[in-house]
Amino acid sequence: MAFLHELATGMGGVRTAGDLVARAMASKGLRIGEAKKYVAEKIGVSVFDLSDSQVMREVREDLNIGHVLVRPGGALGIEAKIRIAELLGIEINSVKRFKEKAGLEY
Repeated sequence: MAFLHELATGMGGVRTAGDLVARAMASKGLRIGEAKKYVAEKIGVSVFDLSDSQVMREVREDLNIGHVLVRPGGALGIEAKIRIAELLGIEINSVKRFKEKAGLEY
């Protein structure tokens, strides 16, 4: 887990797509290059754009998947995680637990 944390922060974390790539690696068992391609396809950008903070700011706002700065009406916390899980087609444990406790289907 420490490796994925280092990877996510090294790629810019939530400022870019480091968190998304790390989640794809952990959930799908992908290597970093494969995970970058997977995420890029899912969010509709090039692999190069994943590390561009300006492009990713716009993408994150458009997809409403959370951003470093709080935006009025923007997704925060579990809402952002739910959107990320659905967008990437992955399971996130906290999302699964939240939906189970809220009585929502998972």
